[in-house]
Amino acid sequence: MAGGPTRQDTHRITVQIEDPSNPGTMVDFQVWDKMTGGDVDSDDNKYYPGGMVPPISIGGRRTVANVTVSRLYMLERDHARMPMLIAAAGRSAVQLSRQPLQIDGKGDYKPIVYNGKLKRVVPPDLDSEASGAALIQLEIVVDGFPTAH
Repeated sequence: MAGGPTRQDTHRITVQIEDPSNPGTMVDFQVWDKMTGGDVDSDDNKYYPGGMVPPISIGGRRTVANVTVSRLYMLERDHARMPMLIAAAGRSAVQLSRQPLQIDGKGDYKPIVYNGKLKRVVPPDLDSEASGAALIQLEIVVDGFPTAH
């Protein structure tokens, strides 16, 4: 394995979503282009002992931010699945994997996996005066904490 620094574009983000019409069956939504969120944070709790002793950090509960993924909306790939995504929002399980890749595209590193529920489906914004890329977005509420597999 090659070590060293990496770039934002050297990761593979994949998503699987439970089919709401067939519970327990995961549908592969393949590779996504962008990911934000998923950061693990914790409460900042301090205890202040007497006698003017400096405060002691006692840690706190951990939380995981929602994850949002997006990609170019492809009619052949995404449009036919919109009814399923709309039905899955607020109900269906999601598994998201982010795997670091080497600069040559090989994936020798363990992915970080987030499990949760599909919260929101955002179809592409529309604008008759714009010609930029049309992106679809999914927001995922994370259950528990991400794991490395």
